[in-house]
Amino acid sequence: MAAAEAPGGRSHFWGDAPAEEGDYYAAQGIHGSSSFYTSPRGVTLFTRSWLPQTGRPRALICMIHGYGNDISWTFQATPIFLAQHGFACFALDLPGHGRSQGLRAFVSDVDAVACDCLAYFRSVRQSPELQGLPCFLFGESMGGALCLLIHLLEQEGEQRWDGAVLVAPMCKISDSIRPRWPVPEILIFVAKFAPTLPVVPTADLLAKSVKVEEKRIVAASNPLRYAGRPRLGTVAELMRVTDRLNSRLSEVTIPFIVLHGSADVVTDPSVSRALYDAAKSKDKTIKIYDGMLHSLLFGEPDENVAMVRNDILAWLNERTGGAADRRNC
Repeated sequence: MAAAEAPGGRSHFWGDAPAEEGDYYAAQGIHGSSSFYTSPRGVTLFTRSWLPQTGRPRALICMIHGYGNDISWTFQATPIFLAQHGFACFALDLPGHGRSQGLRAFVSDVDAVACDCLAYFRSVRQSPELQGLPCFLFGESMGGALCLLIHLLEQEGEQRWDGAVLVAPMCKISDSIRPRWPVPEILIFVAKFAPTLPVVPTADLLAKSVKVEEKRIVAASNPLRYAGRPRLGTVAELMRVTDRLNSRLSEVTIPFIVLHGSADVVTDPSVSRALYDAAKSKDKTIKIYDGMLHSLLFGEPDENVAMVRNDILAWLNERTGGAADRRNC
């Protein structure tokens, strides 16, 4: 399926050639597909999968993007990399994001969104060809917070996760972009009456997330990226959920690796340290990258991106029986 050309002259995050997604995936040595899924509460969600070209996958990775982002632009680079190494990756555009149903970037109920994600991932796990595989959660920024919420929702259930990869998780909104008192109290009050109003003053998240100027241009050319001001109800809900999540870090028991840039001013790296210290998980790893910003897996220089990717891959390899690279099979 060819994409319409994005503002800035790009048809895809990789450029204009190849023009067809299928040809690009084949050149990367993987299979890719897209479809729609309707959640139990009736929300239509756009989904993608990235699979190894040959052989049975080593594990299933269920992936969640961050606020204002989607799964069809630069986010794809990570699941493509993981599929090249034998992992089956599945992701969805969150409600109000990308090609999914809903008002753009309006997140009125994060718990409901977590349930949407969980329902989709359960449907994926029921696929006959994927049953019995180790299963991991993967989340970037707000997606990392959703992974932890899913874990807390399922903690007492029968279907468990083998681990989680948390990339700059939004367990707390950084004080550098969180509105100062008394603005949060005013926003929460006004949001009760005009939750969809996009008026919250905030810094340019793209400039604060992506270090490399050329990559900023690529990210900004995403036709599905939300570039408007945050909506009142979204900000109120994210403040509520991150405050609650921050108070429940000691309840986390899932094996995890948390990765954060020390210079991240969007989500707070000190909270990732607090997660590592407080979590009851017996298997937990933390990586703090000196001088890196929020967009660890795209916005950094290529050598930094490779370092983070390889740390994730090594962590997954240790928990799925060793290395594999299917690109030349």
